[in-house]
Amino acid sequence: MRTLPEFIPSRFSRPGFVIGIVFLASLLLVSLACSASPTPTPTSPPAPTSTPVPPKLMVAATVSPITSLAENIGGDRIDLTGIVPEGTNSHTFEPAPSVAVTLAETDLFIANGLFLEEPTIEMAQANRKAGSAHLILGPKTITEDQWVFDFSFPEDEGNPNPHLWTAPHLALKYAEFIRDELVALDPANADYYRGNFDKLSAKINDLDQRIYQAVETIPPENRKLLTYHDSFPYFGPRYGFEIIGAIQPSDFTEPSAREVASLIDQVRENNVPAIFGSEVFPSPVLEQIAREGGAEFVDQLRDDDLPGGPGDPEHTYMGLILEDVRIITTALGGDPSALEGYDPSHVIEGESGAVYPQ
Repeated sequence: MRTLPEFIPSRFSRPGFVIGIVFLASLLLVSLACSASPTPTPTSPPAPTSTPVPPKLMVAATVSPITSLAENIGGDRIDLTGIVPEGTNSHTFEPAPSVAVTLAETDLFIANGLFLEEPTIEMAQANRKAGSAHLILGPKTITEDQWVFDFSFPEDEGNPNPHLWTAPHLALKYAEFIRDELVALDPANADYYRGNFDKLSAKINDLDQRIYQAVETIPPENRKLLTYHDSFPYFGPRYGFEIIGAIQPSDFTEPSAREVASLIDQVRENNVPAIFGSEVFPSPVLEQIAREGGAEFVDQLRDDDLPGGPGDPEHTYMGLILEDVRIITTALGGDPSALEGYDPSHVIEGESGAVYPQ
C-alpha cells in the first residue's frame, strides 16, 4: 500500500498554515451571514376601507294622511317628521317656534296647500334651507276650475275645500308627486322609491274598487252625507254620494240657530238614516240635529286623524279611508263585506322611523 510522501504532513503542521485556515473559515462565515436575507418583520394587514353611508333625506310633512303617504314611499331611506299633531284642527293649527328648527334642516317639505296649513307653510318658507324642495300638493293635483266650495268653504271667501286626500284617486296623485320629488332629490335610491310607490298604487287602487263595491250595496236613496265638517267633497261624487251639508261654518264655530233649523229640515226632507260626527271633535249640535231630524248619530268619522297609533297596521292613509267607508256603509244600510280582508298596513316591512307628533 502506498503512503503519502513524508513532506506532506510536515507542511500542514506548520503554525502559519493553521492560522490561515482559521482566518479563511472566519471570512467565509461572515460572508454567508451578510449575504443571508433578513427575516421579514410581520406586519398587520391593511385596515379595510369603508364606504361612508350618505345621510338620509330629511323630510317634513304636514297632516298625517300626507305624512303616511310619504312614509310608505320613502320607507327607511328618509328621516320623516309629521308637523301637524293628530287630533288637531289643521285649519287653525299654529306651529310652535321650535318647529322652525326642524323645517330649517328639511330637504323636502310637503304640504297640502289650498289655504289649509298657511302658518306652517309660511314658517317653512321663512326657514327654508338652501337647495331644499317644497312640494305643495293640492294646486298640482287639481286646477282652479276644479275647486269645490261648500258650507264650510264658501265661494265668497275664496278658499276652496282642501280635503282632496279623502278621495283615493286624488291621494294617489299626491303619492306620484312625492315619489317624483324623492327620486329627484335622491337618485341613488330611485328604484327603491319607485318600487314602494308601485306597491302603494296597487293597494290604493284595490281599496278604490272595494269602496265602489261597498257603496253599491247602500240603497240609492240613502247615499247622502251630512257630516260635522265638509271633509268629503271629492270623495262623495267619486262614489255616488250626495253631499247635503255640514254643520261647521267657515269660521269653525258652532252653526247659528237658523242654520241648525235648516239642517234639521234637510235631514227630514231627505229621510237620511244617519248623520256623521267626528270621533276627534264631539258636536252636541250635530247630535241635536240627528235627534230632531229622526236620524242616527254616528260620531266616529275622521278626516286626518289616522286610526290606532304609530306602529299599528291600521295607522296609515289606507286605514283611515277603510275605516271611514266601513262606518258610512254600515250606517246607511249597506254591506261592508267587500272591505273585508283588505290589508291597510304599510307597503314596507318593519319600522320606517316616521315621527307623528301626539
